Amino acid sequence: MVSNLPLWKKNLLICCVASFIVSIGMSQMAPILPLYIAELGVDNPADVARWAGIVFGCNFISLAIFSPIWGRLSDRFGRKPMILRASGWLGLIMIGMGFAQSVWHLVILRLLQGCLSGFQAAVIPLLAQETPKEHSGWAMGMFFTAQVSGGLMGPVFGGWLSETIGFRNSFFCIGTCCLLGFLALTQVHETKKAVRTTSADSPCPSFRRLPQRNVILGVFLTTVLLHFSLTCVAPLLTVYIQEIAGNIDHLAIISGAVFSAAGFASMLFASRLGKLADRIGSERILFSCLLLSGLVSIPQGFVTAPWQLGVLRFVHGIAIAGLMPSTNNLIRQLSPPALMGRIFGFNQSAQFIGMFSGAFFGGQLAALIGIRSLFLLVAALLITNAIWCKFTIKTL
Repeated sequence: MVSNLPLWKKNLLICCVASFIVSIGMSQMAPILPLYIAELGVDNPADVARWAGIVFGCNFISLAIFSPIWGRLSDRFGRKPMILRASGWLGLIMIGMGFAQSVWHLVILRLLQGCLSGFQAAVIPLLAQETPKEHSGWAMGMFFTAQVSGGLMGPVFGGWLSETIGFRNSFFCIGTCCLLGFLALTQVHETKKAVRTTSADSPCPSFRRLPQRNVILGVFLTTVLLHFSLTCVAPLLTVYIQEIAGNIDHLAIISGAVFSAAGFASMLFASRLGKLADRIGSERILFSCLLLSGLVSIPQGFVTAPWQLGVLRFVHGIAIAGLMPSTNNLIRQLSPPALMGRIFGFNQSAQFIGMFSGAFFGGQLAALIGIRSLFLLVAALLITNAIWCKFTIKTL
């Protein structure tokens, strides 16, 4: 049956399978990271929160710097070599984290991860290039569904795994999952050849020739604000659950379940929202989901039990299901094919800047004002972003 699929659908299937495998591995890290940091000798809860934010976010610095470079090289030499480089390096770094002896080792390894990694930045341009434009919203939604499906399984599996075999062996399993994704991606076929032109090598003239460049800049800025708000609280959910529930048994498993609630919702709704975006426009989906994510962040700061947080994270996951595919589809629709890799690279840089600043400042703010107040700050930022997006990113 698979052999009868068009080539672009085969590539989509392979990339979705690989993304699912990699996401299972990567999503194990977030809920166990604060506990692993504590095992490495950090005792004070406030210091654990600070270091969790730093370790979780520091690789986004190098990713932000190197993503446009790898995007430019993918325009010149093809998307597939960049995909294999990113997935293979990611697996090796995750295995290395299992050998860390101090929290500083984690920081160094995360920085190195960003230098040669950037899995999404490599895969998304290939899917955008190979997928017919009229199906791009659905394809981006399916790819995101694969990501969040792996993200759904990863935290619960990682929590169970860490209690069963320990934190270090969990990182070895994460690395193995990423290397399995690398093997799956060797079967991708790239049909459109790389364009080697002088214009693809010079950033300034390329930017001046971008169609609707102000809209693209608006998408970049929205990407920064979106990921800043998302990663403000992501590394701190385990700490927050411990704060509202006290010293409960199986903290890692419960934290993983709360993480998975958003992923489960995104898995159910991403492809549906992507298909809807093909009909009514990605900019409308983007505005609606930003507004929903802002509104549902408010009650998350007032929960008194982990199950309440899990329900609200599920609703939040519905909003997230429309956000990332919409931004990627907008970039796909606005980007010339010869510059697609570079433009996606800059959008990935915007994502990583938002993720680093969110993770770093989220940990600092949580230590200063508390995690509950941080949810209210995130809500205000998302609602403001939605209103700004409504007037800046016009209907295409």
